[in-house]
Amino acid sequence: MELESILGYLENKTILITGATGFVGKVLVEKILRVQPNVKKLYLLLRASDAKCATHRMHNEITGKELFRILREKWGTSFDSFISEKIVALSGDATFKDLGVKEFKIREEMCNAVQIIINSAASTKWDERYDVALEVNTFGVLNVLDFAKKCLNLEMVVHVSTAYVSGDRSGLILEEYSSSMDEIARQTTHDVDLKEHEKKMVERKLKELQAQHASEEVITNTMKDFGTARAKLYGWPYTYLFTKVMGEMYLRRLRGNLSLAIIRPTLITSTYKEPFPGWIEGFRSYDSLIGSYWKGKLTCVPVDPMSVTDMIPVDMVVNSIITAMVVNANKSREIIYHVGTSLRNPLKFSDFHKFMFRYCTKNPWLYDDGRLIKVGKLKMVRTMTAFRLYMQPLQGLKFLNKEFDQYFRDVYINYDRNVKSVIRMIEYYIPLLLFQGIFDDTNSEELRRIASENYIDAENFNFNPKCIDWEDYYIHAHIPGLAKHVIFKHNQSRL
Repeated sequence: MELESILGYLENKTILITGATGFVGKVLVEKILRVQPNVKKLYLLLRASDAKCATHRMHNEITGKELFRILREKWGTSFDSFISEKIVALSGDATFKDLGVKEFKIREEMCNAVQIIINSAASTKWDERYDVALEVNTFGVLNVLDFAKKCLNLEMVVHVSTAYVSGDRSGLILEEYSSSMDEIARQTTHDVDLKEHEKKMVERKLKELQAQHASEEVITNTMKDFGTARAKLYGWPYTYLFTKVMGEMYLRRLRGNLSLAIIRPTLITSTYKEPFPGWIEGFRSYDSLIGSYWKGKLTCVPVDPMSVTDMIPVDMVVNSIITAMVVNANKSREIIYHVGTSLRNPLKFSDFHKFMFRYCTKNPWLYDDGRLIKVGKLKMVRTMTAFRLYMQPLQGLKFLNKEFDQYFRDVYINYDRNVKSVIRMIEYYIPLLLFQGIFDDTNSEELRRIASENYIDAENFNFNPKCIDWEDYYIHAHIPGLAKHVIFKHNQSRL
């Protein structure tokens, strides 16, 4: 039997991508254009007032990034014309009906042409305002589904979620909808009731704040707290996860006959190989821990050193999206894929720490006055209480002597400020640091098998976690990439 081709499937395809300005979205767009320049059209849905502004966003936030350096070098002076030919920058918004695409002619064109929809639009701040997260991560999914059902030649819908919709669970976590999702659904009789219930809760809370003439800062903080409380009520630590859970619930119940693949990556890190190692945008996964440790601010962390830290490079996530899209196209079914490393190539936190220590010792950070910052090995404690006690040995110190040296006052004040910022950071990470689950990837392994046996170019879309050499990746790709693409862009200090 003659093998098929993933690149062959992508040829002449018209694809709609939401969330293209996001981390995963950018890498996805770059990969498709680099490996299959004969793709027919990529519609990128971008929040913008009009087509001109959408095009400006596309150039500034997507194709103008260093991520596209290899592609730009390949096409040379023809790069801009190639991009103009292949990409349609759409002015729209997934939180609105018809994805906020106002022009009827463009909507009609899309409904006739789009064959694949990849929904990676999301508000990824874990403590986002509840109203904002709900609109994008939950109700936005409904709008994508509604639009998908209008596409006459649709072959596939891929939804990018997160493995942590599983909630706070331990042991082996299967690639399925969690029972907690069913618990949410049981709260109301119909999906519409749930949608209206959540909307009314948000509207009522906002009206209360407006009646109190609350400042924008107070409104933002209150809505963040409201989302966290709502999430914890059902067993999720973050607003982001809870709203993603509800988005998946709608997909499950309302997809109809659509072919649907849900990609659930774990903590996404910098590129492993493509288009080059170490590309990253913003602090992700445990990157804030790395930065704080490197600068000498983080000396202790509440974690079991033998616990598994599940991370996956972003280019592998993109490869899984493309492979799942091709293998499942035109099959009226839904399937969930965990894309992670904890089962087949587990990274223990103790090893993650070892790599940090080795790199930061060899490449020390500098104080503003040029002195080297020497890092030590992290102290690992088992509880948040123990962590707080360790971090605040000077808590309660009183300066009774009015002539106390001002230098030591300043040292204490700066120390106290640093302690509080580190504690806030750790509180943010604590559900991940204490997470004890292992993500089963049986479906993903089967996807890899099907692809390798049936597609001649499957190896060009590798997402097998077994191939990752963690030490080499962190020492030679991830931490140097984090320094180059993120840290030094926000801090002019040099090694």
